[in-house]
Amino acid sequence: MLEIIRANVTVMVSDLDRAIEFYTERLGLKLVRRYNNHWADIEGPGITIGLHPTRKIINPGDNMQIGIRVADVQHAQSLLQNSGIKFNATADQVRMVHFNDPDGNTLYLIQT
Repeated sequence: MLEIIRANVTVMVSDLDRAIEFYTERLGLKLVRRYNNHWADIEGPGITIGLHPTRKIINPGDNMQIGIRVADVQHAQSLLQNSGIKFNATADQVRMVHFNDPDGNTLYLIQT
């Protein structure tokens, strides 16, 4: 059987500094390592996000999604709105709101 040591989500970004600021300063995740302008490891509870700059055209909203489970969606949404993040709410069986990083990648807060 394959032994997985670690896993991560890779997010292709157009501006590494801007992406690091978003994921650390706005979302409160931790910058663990940065390899010049080639890669950055961002960590939070149960997730590692690899930020990788690309020169290719990024298609906003068509790259991937990152889910962030929270205890209270309304409270978390309010905190992030105060930092300038805009949300798209959905009607679903769980409380969920979607938002985007600076490159249009979709993230969501979920309360089950």
